[in-house]
Amino acid sequence: MSNNPLFRPFPLKGLTLPNRIVMAPMTRSFSPAGQPGANVAEYYRKRAAGGVGLIITEGTAVERVGAANDPNVPHFFGSALDGWGQVVKAVHGESGLIAPQLWHVGALPNRRSPKGEEAESPTGHYMPGKTNGRAMTDADVADAIAAFARAAGDAMRLGFDAVELHGAHGYLIDQFFWGATNTRSDRWGGDTLPLRARFAVELLKAVRAAVGPDFPVIIRLSQWKQQDFAFRLAPTPDEMAAWLGPLADAGADVFHCSQRRFWEPEYPELDGPEGLNFAGWAKKLTGKPTITVGSVGLTGEFVAGMGGESSKPASLDGLLARLERDEFDLVGVGRALIVDPDWALKVRDGRHGELTDYTTESLMTLV
Repeated sequence: MSNNPLFRPFPLKGLTLPNRIVMAPMTRSFSPAGQPGANVAEYYRKRAAGGVGLIITEGTAVERVGAANDPNVPHFFGSALDGWGQVVKAVHGESGLIAPQLWHVGALPNRRSPKGEEAESPTGHYMPGKTNGRAMTDADVADAIAAFARAAGDAMRLGFDAVELHGAHGYLIDQFFWGATNTRSDRWGGDTLPLRARFAVELLKAVRAAVGPDFPVIIRLSQWKQQDFAFRLAPTPDEMAAWLGPLADAGADVFHCSQRRFWEPEYPELDGPEGLNFAGWAKKLTGKPTITVGSVGLTGEFVAGMGGESSKPASLDGLLARLERDEFDLVGVGRALIVDPDWALKVRDGRHGELTDYTTESLMTLV
């Protein structure tokens, strides 16, 4: 398996990832009152021992009211930082690398604030014509940016190897990107995507200032939204370049490009049904490393999987062909790693018959 491109090292801003496999962030909700315990540390330790090149944690709430989406989502501030220190220690004990994903859900209705009292967003909208909570003031925006930067600085202090910002899937950062949820007329809004990206640009600048020039900063992005699977923020490569370029200039080192199905071309009208996917176009347009993600190694896509559809192990041939031709640099693996901490080792060793099916029951326990 030495020629398998998944198992070639990758240099990332002072880090050397032992392979191209990234554990994708997946909400697990096993941190009561936001506090990650020994079971969470053991969960991530097993993935490090199982050969994952870089672990990105589940989304962790920054220190802002309404940032979390349920009471069992881990915090990344206050006393929760002690638990995250134990996670880092456990992962590093297996020679693993780990980054926290920093998160704010914005206006999306959630179990923590079902009536919306705590929800905040650019204009109070979470989808066209649907509101929850309130529009953020300038002071709120500044405080949210500061909360992300403070969390990133804490991540570096705790010994994490990198940090990721959740800018995808219709959550707060993405709500600023999307014209349907950002109709502001001040400096945080505008008629074009680059104008609406100013929040993310300023957030990245603040994070970069908090962690310095040498600490890897990843941002996860998506064209689709939970609220609209078919939506595309950037319908053309020129619009994508205008969106991503300022983010790269502001401090993003890696673009984590979320798709529901990694094999789908982003602009098939330009390069056909086998054309570049989202991560491929992001790399081509910015020159930055990219992570592809979306139903890797499984027969069913992850939105359906989270809704109850089971999935079986699937061929990696198409993925490996794209990786071999450098379409993208790293590969995010999600549900396959929920059910099997040794997925990477089994793939490396060709033990495909030992790979595990994914079912929604898998979400009920930390394996």
